[in-house]
Amino acid sequence: MIAAVLAGGKAKRFGEEKLLYRVSGKPLILHAIESVLEAEGINEAVIITSREKKEAFEELGFKVIVDELEIGPAGGVYTALKKLGDVFVIAGDMPSIKPKFVDYIIEKFYELRPLACVPKWKNGYLEPLHAAYSKNFLKILEEQITKGRYMLNEAIRLSNPCYIEIEYLPEEWRESFFNVNTKSDLRKIRGSSRV
Repeated sequence: MIAAVLAGGKAKRFGEEKLLYRVSGKPLILHAIESVLEAEGINEAVIITSREKKEAFEELGFKVIVDELEIGPAGGVYTALKKLGDVFVIAGDMPSIKPKFVDYIIEKFYELRPLACVPKWKNGYLEPLHAAYSKNFLKILEEQITKGRYMLNEAIRLSNPCYIEIEYLPEEWRESFFNVNTKSDLRKIRGSSRV
């Protein structure tokens, strides 16, 4: 499966282009990409970003696809599915992805063949940017976008997805969901083995 790395955000809270901000000698996004590529079920990583950031991300040596919609994560997932087919979607600001967790989700996805396979917390909160999507999810997403409904979670809930109950999984896998929003968040990851 291809990993679609969403990199279109504005990073307002960070104050500059956070995905290219160097952490332990390399851009933040590379920590996410290298982690997801360690998963056995992933054979390639493709960056999905806005037109103005395309060249900057191309310099990292990965294929880059432009998200023409620029409506947030839903647009990134839409672009990935349209251009790549089935994808495992991650956010570029998630430096602590656990490859075994990625493989677990992909395994469930191929076993059950849902439109989406998404981690879910006990309180109902979803983790849509660490999830596997079928190219057939595109139809529901397209209908939602046409209606001006850009909430990815809403489209997921309409798709009869496979939910991965987070509370039953190894606790260290939860680090996968950690994402960097501010420079102070970087302090939380510097001590980890990855960053």
